[in-house]
Amino acid sequence: MALSRIWSAFIIIAVLVAAARSLGGDTGIFNRMVTGKSSDAYDTVGYVGVGSPLTERLSPKYADFLKEYGYVRRDSAHKATVLLTDNPAADSVRLLQAQNPALKVYSWTGVQKRLQRKADGIIETAKSAVMNIILPLIGVMALFMGLLSIAERAGGIRVLSRIIGPFFSRVFPGIPKGHPAVGHMMMNFSANLLNLDNAATPFGLKAMESLQELNEDKKTASDAQIMFLCLHASGLTLIPTTIIAFRAGLGAKTPTDIFIPCMIATFAATMAALFLVSLKQRINLFQPVILGWVGGLSLLIAGLVAYVNGLDQKEADTFSGLLSNGIILLIFLAVVLGGVYKKIDVFDAFVEGAKGGFDIAVRIIPYIVGMLVAISLLRTSGCFDLLINGMKTLFAALGTDTRFVDGLPTALIKPLSGSGARGMMIDTMKTFGADSFAGRLACILQGSSDTTFYVVAVYFGAIGIRNTRYTVGLMLLADLVGIITSILLCYLFFG
Repeated sequence: MALSRIWSAFIIIAVLVAAARSLGGDTGIFNRMVTGKSSDAYDTVGYVGVGSPLTERLSPKYADFLKEYGYVRRDSAHKATVLLTDNPAADSVRLLQAQNPALKVYSWTGVQKRLQRKADGIIETAKSAVMNIILPLIGVMALFMGLLSIAERAGGIRVLSRIIGPFFSRVFPGIPKGHPAVGHMMMNFSANLLNLDNAATPFGLKAMESLQELNEDKKTASDAQIMFLCLHASGLTLIPTTIIAFRAGLGAKTPTDIFIPCMIATFAATMAALFLVSLKQRINLFQPVILGWVGGLSLLIAGLVAYVNGLDQKEADTFSGLLSNGIILLIFLAVVLGGVYKKIDVFDAFVEGAKGGFDIAVRIIPYIVGMLVAISLLRTSGCFDLLINGMKTLFAALGTDTRFVDGLPTALIKPLSGSGARGMMIDTMKTFGADSFAGRLACILQGSSDTTFYVVAVYFGAIGIRNTRYTVGLMLLADLVGIITSILLCYLFFG
């Protein structure tokens, strides 16, 4: 029911904001919301510049960023409609205005409020949800669900359950000792730790199926399902491989400099999720076993931080790739060898599991389409731009440092869309520079949590849960902890 209200609110707010913009003169907004495409060509806007965007702490390649939005620099005021300047009172500005009185004057930063970020309308979103998300997911689901089937028949899941059982029996008191759900959850958490998104989803969906077997009310989320989903959505990751790769591609001097802040931020979000759900479910976290496991994980993270921090960029990138991809191959090898040792029909087990992966992928199509359509309406209506501009105005009026606000779009979109947040992170680095405060903050925010609403829609949708209880609220609180921690860490590490 909570998810239904949120989904309805997204649509209502988006349409109302779009209606207000339409009355204000934006006659094309309804068309963009329904049939718009992110690949649509931008209308060209000619501009002349006075001063430098560098004085407003923007990227040296800011002109290239503007070009992506159709803003092309002209050599004459007569050929332009916009004048960008860092000093509106300069004599050169008045001279250009005298040559062309129709010039609209904006600051280099202020013009960003005028840029139209292209996003797919609801028609294209519905298409891409199936073509770009579900179809690739079917293959990935089939692969890892087939692997999981072999592990189950060979007894690997039971072994994993016994290893992690003492900790999980206290955090998930409703799960019987040795239940397969424990192993499935452990596989999901392990994939998340190693930033293996493709593996984490199939393992997570299998974990939800196992937990559903224990759920007495099949339409209402159980305590164990809520705890699992909140921990999963906190996105605890050891090495943010993809973020480091994007930073390197955008010219960061040290792409790995966000590694430590990312790890601390995501760890803080995970601990917040664990504490909040435990408080709600009255689980005592101050037990020796729980403290031992949390302490051990903390030491592992601290050791990894110390090791990677001592490597240069090339060595750190190599280590990240070896750890992530090497673990995948090691899991494959261990599972297949275990199946051969137990003398099971390995290929038959793989095929049976792969069939289940296909069924799950098809079953979640309506939930993915529904959530992504609502998110599309929010983006194309301009709700995010209004929110960001409002926050910047508020903090500026309070006299506080507003640099962090430029990195917040990533955090605001992350609970709604992983790809949207990734695009916003790249957009921020292009605007302000990969090594800018805003650029680094966007990267840390991207690595601090998972996509809350997407995760809720997919995981609960796969097993037919209608009443999510307090899941969304606690997940968003954990996200907030991650956001606040990320901002504080960015000031601490990068000033």
